[in-house]
Amino acid sequence: MGNNKETIRIDEVKSLDEDQKLAEYSQKLDALRSDGVNKVFSLKQEIFTLKKNKMVDPATKAKILADHKRQIAAARKIEQKNRAEEDQITKEAVAYANALSVLYEKKVHEEESVKAEEYKKEYIATIEKIRKESVAKEKEILGTKSATRKEDLAAHRYEMKSALFDAKSKYNSAVGKCRDAEHQAFVDHIQKNINLRNSKTKFSENFQLGLKDYAYQFTPQKFLLANGLYIAILIFFIVCIILAPLSGNGNLLSLQNLFTILEQSSVRMFYALGVAGLILIAGTDLSVGRMVAMGAVVTGLILHPGQNIVTFFGLGPWNFTHMSMVFRILMSISISVLLCVLFSAFAGFFSAKLKIHPFISTLATQLIIYGLLFFGTSGTPVGSIDGNIKDMFGGRWTLGAINGDMITLPKLIIPAIIAIIIAWFIWNKTTFGKNMYAVGGNAEAASVSGISVFWVTMGIFIMAGIFYGFGAFFEAFKANASAGTGQGYELDAIAACVVGGISFNGGIGKIGGAVIGVIIFTGLTYCLTFLGIDTNLQFVFKGLILIAAVALDSVKYLKKK
Repeated sequence: MGNNKETIRIDEVKSLDEDQKLAEYSQKLDALRSDGVNKVFSLKQEIFTLKKNKMVDPATKAKILADHKRQIAAARKIEQKNRAEEDQITKEAVAYANALSVLYEKKVHEEESVKAEEYKKEYIATIEKIRKESVAKEKEILGTKSATRKEDLAAHRYEMKSALFDAKSKYNSAVGKCRDAEHQAFVDHIQKNINLRNSKTKFSENFQLGLKDYAYQFTPQKFLLANGLYIAILIFFIVCIILAPLSGNGNLLSLQNLFTILEQSSVRMFYALGVAGLILIAGTDLSVGRMVAMGAVVTGLILHPGQNIVTFFGLGPWNFTHMSMVFRILMSISISVLLCVLFSAFAGFFSAKLKIHPFISTLATQLIIYGLLFFGTSGTPVGSIDGNIKDMFGGRWTLGAINGDMITLPKLIIPAIIAIIIAWFIWNKTTFGKNMYAVGGNAEAASVSGISVFWVTMGIFIMAGIFYGFGAFFEAFKANASAGTGQGYELDAIAACVVGGISFNGGIGKIGGAVIGVIIFTGLTYCLTFLGIDTNLQFVFKGLILIAAVALDSVKYLKKK
């Protein structure tokens, strides 16, 4: 096709579907694949369906499966035999399609550009005509002495605005069709290459298609709506980075500072991962902070290096040092997770069964735990954790010195990464994850399609409890736990998820968004503290970001309706 590129006139170029030579390539490839690779694929699909079919008796099923396996073996031999020829023809066909597409896309671009220019001229002429007619009509109305002259003038101006709006809408629609035709020419090119390669994609083509799709759908309004908040936050961080050394506080972007931000994000990550699932189904969780306190108190009691000073409902004090370290760790994790799951499931039952909004059910749970903890412990901190265990989970690895500063890597980052991977897998690679999105998007439609809304909702609450339990365990390593530990954590977790793009309207969001939201919020707090901003003023910044995130989410939701 490279030589033909010079000789074929662009107006003679046909589309990929109409080109005769490309059709011949497709026919050759179909013939080579029909009894080979395509037959293997078809037979595998039949085997998969047959294995799930409970109507076929085992003997017949075994016979059919054996026959299909024999056919697959034969088809693989044909596939192997034809592979070299198929690869060669595929290479030639794709190269020909690429060369042809360059000419065809250029042809479409020229044709649609001419059309767009004509539409523009028609639009300008229409606007001028409307305005001229409007001026004449206004003079006519003003020249009369009718009692309704004022109303007639207002009605005429309204009609003129409507006519202008209709003309602009018609013009935008026509120009949009021109853009559609150009974009479709490129999409058809990529799709044809995929078909020629027998459904095999190519990273470079997917990347180009992604860029084209983004440019095709891009509008400044849509971009600012989707990214305005992140741009504002980025500007804020840039300002902080510039101000830090000027105010004598040092380099905010030092490696040690970045590790500290990640360390502070690590424990909070568990709470955000838990509450994210509830926000995905248009819910929330106000009990996070109290769950954290409950798990942290339990962990502190069990892992204390000597006899506790805390009694719980008159029981104790205890001394668990006679137990092995491994058993104490496992016991503290297990009890922390178990208690969080029980209370989370308690709230989940009322939301799933009685349709009580999670705001109320988790608020009730928060109050119950709060009362039990303060009454049971009298608000007394449980004391420090055994130093060896604290260093095992909450310590740091020494990496070395850079420019005279010792660089250490927080160990808490590792469990946070593991939690993120597990949450991502559940959300994206399991049936339960797909059902979460279905229930969040439309619970009634999900129920009609056979999804148990009750058990999905309960599953989300239980999953949240598990994350809270592990987070509470690690929280105990940060400070002496008490009934007041975790105050306000639920708001930070919810805010992080919303900033990360998980919609309160349900069914929209990704686990990566919650992760980014946690890091943004933690980084925000750290930057303000680093610059010496009063702690109370930090709440103002957080509140402004939260209301902005929710407002943008609401605007996007209203635009989709």
